[in-house]
Amino acid sequence: MLGGRGRTTIYRDIQAGRLPTPTKIGGINYFPDHLVFAALKKLAPKPNEGS
Repeated sequence: MLGGRGRTTIYRDIQAGRLPTPTKIGGINYFPDHLVFAALKKLAPKPNEGS
């Protein structure tokens, strides 16, 4: 779902505010789907932007 990004890149995106902070449950980090989809929608290039 996160485009084949590595763990380090994902955490850099969290620190930069591009992705939501995960919720920790029992030692495992979970990302609420609706927050990830909203963040990815913001990151996606607009149709009139270059390819």
